[in-house]
Amino acid sequence: MRIAVLDDDPIFLRLVEATIHQMGHATILFETGEDLLRAMRRESFDLLIVDWLLPGLSGIEVVRALREAGGCKQPILFASQRHEEQDIVAAFHAGADDFMVKPLRVQELMARITALMRRAYPDATTMRLEFEPYRLDPVARTVYLHKQPIELKHREYELAEFLFQNCGRLLSRNHLTEAVWGNITPTPSRTLDTHASRLRTKLQLNQFHGAGQIYQLSAIYGLGYRMEILPAPEHAAASGRQLQTS
Repeated sequence: MRIAVLDDDPIFLRLVEATIHQMGHATILFETGEDLLRAMRRESFDLLIVDWLLPGLSGIEVVRALREAGGCKQPILFASQRHEEQDIVAAFHAGADDFMVKPLRVQELMARITALMRRAYPDATTMRLEFEPYRLDPVARTVYLHKQPIELKHREYELAEFLFQNCGRLLSRNHLTEAVWGNITPTPSRTLDTHASRLRTKLQLNQFHGAGQIYQLSAIYGLGYRMEILPAPEHAAASGRQLQTS
């Protein structure tokens, strides 16, 4: 998972970063709300941890701006020294999903992150393997289409698994490369495009396979990729006819 942390206290940022890395997740750190808002236009994150008192825009203003823009569906955890009931209520009204009072307790922070992730991304956290007509086998690192195995290279399987587990989400290029290739060495942008193209061909994506739906992998220019489920043409047409006659 990829978590953005917004706070102007470097000590707090290091603490949260170490905690998140201990959980096996990646962090991207921000010290101003303006920096986070700019990043959100081109990047994708699985969770946001936001402080209240910041230079420039406050945490409340940042969260409100993200929610009002309509594109931010990620869970948001507020972490603040403010602890009055009206402060906590204001944070939830602005769009927060959870609230913690500083100083944070490490084990509680881990538990809250895990709970938010489990609610927001059940497929990714429970390792769903069935995506009719596809089935993923993480041991054999193979994807089956109608019970027929499809030979994939190591990184191709990693990318396929990550896309299926996050179906419906727009994932930035950096998010995908970090999840599949890691942060050890920079990954050329063309590498991701090549692997995505191979997956479309090998998995026969964007085609109807008789399950009433189509898994479509789309490139979003300047941002990244999204795997989404679309109704098969005949099902969509049938739904349209039902709406017209109702």
